[in-house]
Amino acid sequence: MVHVLSSRVLLHPVDPERSRRFYGEQLGLSVYREFGTGPERGTVYFLGGGFLEVSGRSQEGPSPAVRLWLQVADAGAAHEELLAKGVEIVRPPVKEPWGLVEMWIADPDGTRIVLVEVPEDHPIRYRPGI
Repeated sequence: MVHVLSSRVLLHPVDPERSRRFYGEQLGLSVYREFGTGPERGTVYFLGGGFLEVSGRSQEGPSPAVRLWLQVADAGAAHEELLAKGVEIVRPPVKEPWGLVEMWIADPDGTRIVLVEVPEDHPIRYRPGI
């Protein structure tokens, strides 16, 4: 078995500076570390229990098969905050049939990001008898 010590998602955006503004300023992710120099330098952001690295450059957009899933405490509050920062909301918060509240946004290259609120009584959080 592979013993994983750490993990991160790697994004190679079409326009690295635009993506850094989105993740750092609009989403407000905190920087874990930066490396290299110039426009294609790397920036690694804290992403809850993992990391998001924006580095290098791609000539094409992201695969529609890739999505980021970010849990937030309050999807409604996140919706208002992101609207105020000019983030395009693909879909406002909706309580899904499986009980999670999900809001969809996209980064500047079109990578879909699902912001998820887990209600207090959802099985992910609530375990009777434990």
